[in-house]
Amino acid sequence: MHGHPHLQWIRPARQARSQQTHERLLDSAEALITDKGFADVSVAQIAERAGFSVGAVYSRFRDKQGVLHCLQDRFVEEAHLTTDAAFDPELWDDASIEEIVSELMVFLVEIHRERRGVLRELSVRMREDEPNIERRERLVAHINDRVIALLLRERERIRHPDPAVAIAFGLRFVLATLEQAILYRGVGAHGIPSSDEKLAAELTRAFLGYLDLDGATTPANSPAE
Repeated sequence: MHGHPHLQWIRPARQARSQQTHERLLDSAEALITDKGFADVSVAQIAERAGFSVGAVYSRFRDKQGVLHCLQDRFVEEAHLTTDAAFDPELWDDASIEEIVSELMVFLVEIHRERRGVLRELSVRMREDEPNIERRERLVAHINDRVIALLLRERERIRHPDPAVAIAFGLRFVLATLEQAILYRGVGAHGIPSSDEKLAAELTRAFLGYLDLDGATTPANSPAE
């Protein structure tokens, strides 16, 4: 993960050797899914990449679908931990709305790029599985609550008639765009900026523009024209 003053992805420490094996198998599965897609990954490939036997996989997961469920559970757990740590208001005492949003957009683009395999499968299965829909909605709501609380410290600068609604809707717009740009279509498709840097910059402009900030400044992550 690239360096950010405030935003760092958090992965809980796993001490027990059996838990470390579990994590290595999940890391192997996620890398393969990112490269090939879930349908084209076999249990044998997961085991081989992690350096274990096929039996080691089946001793920890009931089948390949069970691996995917654990991957999704792990991502959601890490996302909650990251949100709680990253949006502690004390960490952002001197940051403006522009700085917060700019850093957040770069971070979200990077996370979608680096974790696109598990995010894509989570998105696909969300449409078919009610518990997955509810789990994703709880995560999005949690992120919304923390970002809203942070940005509303400068409520007087937000000229949108309902600042909380604007922040929540703006985040939905960003997540939907990232899903299309990175998980499915790919950066560079028609209408999508040709690099992750430009994508983050345009998402920052769009989000800040929707808030309609008083005295808005140029986002720090904007590439040179």
